[in-house]
Amino acid sequence: MGLHIIPHDTRIDFIGMRKIAYLVSALMLLVSITTLVINGGPRYGIDFAGGINMQIKFAQEVDLTIVRTALEDAGLAGVSVQNFGDNDDHAILARMGLLSEEQTANSVRDAVASSLKSALPDVSYEIQRLEVVGPKVGADLREKALQAIFYAVLLIATYVSGRFEQKWMVSGIMAVSLMGVVYVLELLHLPMSMIVIAATIATVILCLVLKLKYALGAMVGLIHDVLVPLGLFSLLNKEVDLTIIAAFLTIVGYSLNDTIIVYDRIRENLRSKAAPTLPEIINLAVNQTLSRTVITGFTTFIAVFALFALGGGVIHDFALAILVGIVIGTYSSIYVSAPVLLLANPRLESEEHAAPA
Repeated sequence: MGLHIIPHDTRIDFIGMRKIAYLVSALMLLVSITTLVINGGPRYGIDFAGGINMQIKFAQEVDLTIVRTALEDAGLAGVSVQNFGDNDDHAILARMGLLSEEQTANSVRDAVASSLKSALPDVSYEIQRLEVVGPKVGADLREKALQAIFYAVLLIATYVSGRFEQKWMVSGIMAVSLMGVVYVLELLHLPMSMIVIAATIATVILCLVLKLKYALGAMVGLIHDVLVPLGLFSLLNKEVDLTIIAAFLTIVGYSLNDTIIVYDRIRENLRSKAAPTLPEIINLAVNQTLSRTVITGFTTFIAVFALFALGGGVIHDFALAILVGIVIGTYSSIYVSAPVLLLANPRLESEEHAAPA
């Protein structure tokens, strides 16, 4: 027998609480979108904005003002300095912009070494990490990251539709068409952020028009799961870099796993006519998978929390994104992706009972 923290025969009325859940989700999305608009989008890290990331470890505690002045004297622009790691580490993290494309890691290292030697002659130090990313490279990485998230969500929607509704042809044509539209818009040199937003909205509308119910539920859930952590990062003024994009894609995969488990049980209950109405069938499916969802979410949360608490500053934001994603992804699988099936199809249809495996 499997482990059941929550009894297998629970009868919690999740669908009955869906309007409250919709309100909670709408408020979270509103806060996220408002924060992003006010801040002019996410705060991009060095990977996407271009610039220099430098981690310096000193032998003793130093005044950040002196370090900042030394870095500015080294010919670096827009210097931002903060303590990094534990107090006993005496480490600082410095971020700054590039003055020219000619600046290289070696030239920056030499300039910083000379300036720090003059400003802090009696303090030894070590430059532990130095990253230099040009603005053009950063812009290219930003566009690729946006494309990666969009294509991941689109291909997931295609897979879910084919898996649960056997509409491989329709969903495949939709995916190829949207990819083609994105490619054409790229040739027109429109901002990638605008292209991805427009294509994502178009994908949701097409799923609704083509009655790709399961794909629509997965799409809405995944968009919800990415926007909420992104809004939180904007609210906390944290940077979004390649590591955070990896975290978002991890969140998408984690949330999809939960959603597919629930969808699979909904499909089985539809075949067996386990309940007379679709809301009751969805409720039954969510309750039947609730123990598995809670156990998976809790154990994953504990593992990632260990990274968050003990992993150090380098991995701190990545772990934070995953922690938020686990909570939001579990919530959306129960209260967003499953109830959306009711919006797309409020009545049971005969062909759903006979859906092939």
